[in-house]
This record gives sequence, structure tokens and C-alpha cells, in this order.
Amino acid sequence: MARHRQRIPPITVRLVLAATVLLNVAAQEAFQDTDPLILKARHFLDAMSRGDYQGATVDLDETMLKLFGPAQMAAFWKEMPQRVGTFVRQTTARKETLPPYEIVLIGCDFDKTSLDAHIAFDQAGRISGFQFVPAAAAGAKYQDPGYADRSRIEETDVTVGTGGWALPATLTRPVGPGPFPGLVLVHGSGPNDRDETLGANKPFKDLALGLATKGVAVLRYEKRTRIHGSRMIADKELASSLTVKEEVIDDALQAAEVLRRADRVDPGRVFLLGHSLGGYLIPRIAAADRKGDIAGFIIMAGATRPLEDMMVEQVAYILGLAGGGGEDGRKRLEELKAQRDRVKALSESDLASGERIMSAGVRYWLDLRGYNPPQMAKKIERPILVIQGERDYQVTAAKDFANWKAALGGRPDVTFRLYPKLNHLFIEGQGFPNPSEYTLTVGHIPAAVIDDLAGWILNPRRAGTPSGTPSRGGRR
Repeated sequence: MARHRQRIPPITVRLVLAATVLLNVAAQEAFQDTDPLILKARHFLDAMSRGDYQGATVDLDETMLKLFGPAQMAAFWKEMPQRVGTFVRQTTARKETLPPYEIVLIGCDFDKTSLDAHIAFDQAGRISGFQFVPAAAAGAKYQDPGYADRSRIEETDVTVGTGGWALPATLTRPVGPGPFPGLVLVHGSGPNDRDETLGANKPFKDLALGLATKGVAVLRYEKRTRIHGSRMIADKELASSLTVKEEVIDDALQAAEVLRRADRVDPGRVFLLGHSLGGYLIPRIAAADRKGDIAGFIIMAGATRPLEDMMVEQVAYILGLAGGGGEDGRKRLEELKAQRDRVKALSESDLASGERIMSAGVRYWLDLRGYNPPQMAKKIERPILVIQGERDYQVTAAKDFANWKAALGGRPDVTFRLYPKLNHLFIEGQGFPNPSEYTLTVGHIPAAVIDDLAGWILNPRRAGTPSGTPSRGGRR
């Protein structure tokens, strides 16, 4: 009987491999194995699989050698069988570009799953980043959603921030004299690209193309932990001092300033959308926007509860889909619960320890201690739109959406939209929500969501649901 090949969910893979640099990129070409970088990447993986950890390091750059030398590589590879099974073979290879990096992606079959190895090369041909991510649906490629009209929009490369923390970005504007309202897109957790790419799905690209078609300028940018992740990890002082301010908030505010200054954008009508972690941090972004320059906020599947609790809940749900995951699953969940308890026990005296829990330092967790997003959101004196997919198992309608509604439901300038068929990426699905939808299913954010967002941005104060009762998107 053929052995069942389980697809390891994205959250589980991130927990296992969170110390490495995720480099998902957009421009894609097919290359033959005569390409020298593909050959180097295959050698790197082959050496690891043979246990030649010294040989695997020959092409690593200086930063990667500090992070991923032979000892660390051996420890990492020896954990793989219990996580994803025994390595079987390398499969197809392709190459992508994210200046100044070239990324080689090689399919890898393990006996429990299939993953893509993402190996980033600098301009000198040295390996500067490495990560395993869930394999996307075979041959799947992003295509523009049907509601996007390229003849009505234009896209421009811009930069968010300056100096050492500069981030590549894309400004998608309607064609015409304007001035147009604008929207900044703020990512969820993890080192996301500007499109929030997962498999062949690109929800932020959907939003940009759809909203620009309807008359809204949209700015999306690469997340700091994606572009500068190696540097942030290698610098121990920087890594130990990292909080959500450096990870998310500072860049979101700079992006809003870039959009306000853009040609044909109305600086008085620049809004900000936060997805998942970005939505969770909307109250803190609003508080940091001391001049009140941001016209209003959209919370898209925004978490409301302590992140350490939600991580345990998500993994428990995923293991439950697999019947508990057996003894290995039970141990994994117990380890995660112990880490959660450690987070809750942290104090100022632990700051000097250099300890990392759930892939973050002590200061990161202490900075979020006692943070209650819905209660803090009560202080936001600007319009708010809260949107939620009912099939989302990561940020749930029953808990998180309900928490936003309980805190803000009485305000006439707060609007709620609940979409019964949508998951965490705001893509439609059926049956029990599961993580394979993100990488094995190709979809788009529905036109109804684009219509709702555009309508609210064009008229945010009168769009509120007076009673605080959520409108159920798609059923109106």
C-alpha cells in the first residue's frame, strides 16, 4: 500500500525553521541544470543529505557561516526526519530574481511531504539565505483576477525607507489625473514579500490590482524581516532588541508617508490595512501616528489575543485534522505549550539572557505583555473597517472578530464585514478549513471584498454599521 504523503502546514514549517531567512520572490524563469547557481544549490543539498556538513558550507557567505556552520547544519538536518520524514530525492529546479539576490528553488521529496528549498545567492555567488517552505501546487502560477483591468492602472517601483533599512515597494495607481485615495498594505507574521505570496496565491497583489481598477492607489512593500533578515539575525544586539516596532510599525508609517507624497494621491485620504499580525498591530500603528495623518484603518483578519496562545491553538487545530499527529504530534504540542508558558513567565531580569522562545527574543515578548488590541482600538478617533473570513482557523470569527465587535460595535464610524466562505487569505474554500488550502489551492480575493473595501475607502464615515451588527459579505 502506498504510504500517505502528508502536506506539512505552513505554520508548522515556520515553527521548525523560523531561524532561517525566507525569500519568496515574484519574477520567475525556468533554467536548466547547467546554470552554475543551480549546480551550487544542488551540491549544497546533496552534501547535507550525505552528512557532509563541512562540504555543504563551502559556498556560504560570511553571515550564513555564523548562523549555519557545520555544527548548526548537522543539528538542523538531523531534526528533519522527525519533522518531515526521511529525505528521498531532489526534483525540479528553477530560478527567481530579487535584486540583488538570485534565488534557486529546488523541489525536495521527503517520505512524509514535499517541500521547496529556497536558496538565495548574493552577487558573488555565495549562499546568503536558506529555507524550506511548503511546495506549491504543481505548475501553478499567479494570474490576474478577473476584476483587474490593466488598461486602467499603472505600476511603479518605489522605495519605503532609506539607508540600511530601505525596502523595495510597488505603487499601483489608477490611470488619470486624480487625486486618488490611497491604501497601504501591512503584512501578517513571518518574512512576507510585498504580495503576501503563499504558493501561487498573492492576496496583496489581488488587493492592489482590484482596488486600483476601482480608483484607489495602493502601496505594498517587502517586509523588513524578508529583505534584511540575515542582517537582523546575525547582529546579536539587534536581534535581542527587536520588537514589533522594528518588525512592522516603523515601516508601515514610512510607507504611509511615501504614499502621501506620491503624485496624484490625495494626502488627506491615505488609509492603512493590516492583515493578521498587521491587523493585530493597527491600534499601535494608530497610536504611533501622532499627527493623525492616516485617514482610517482596515483590520483584515486581525488577531486580538496573545500571540503565544494563538500559536498553540493553531498547531493543536492542525494536529487535530491529522488525528492528533501520533506520539510525535503530542510531543510537539507539549513542547510548544512549554514555550508558551515560558513566554508568560518572562520578566525584565531575563533581558540579558539572549534567550529565544517561539523564534523571538525576550524583549519582543515583553513588549507585547498586556497588549489588548480591541481595548486600545477604542482610542482610535478615525474610521475603522473590520473584515473577517468565517473559515479562518488562525484568526477566528468566534473569538477575534467577536472581540473587535464587542469593543467597537457601538461606534457609527466602525464597519464590520464577515464573509462565510473565506479563509485566512480571504480566498474561498469548502469543508473544514485546513492549511493545504494556502499552497495547494489557487484562488483570488473575491470581487465582493474588493467592492466593499473600495466603497468604504471612498466613503468611510458613512459606511459604518450603526448597530454594530456585522454585515455578512456576499449575502447582502
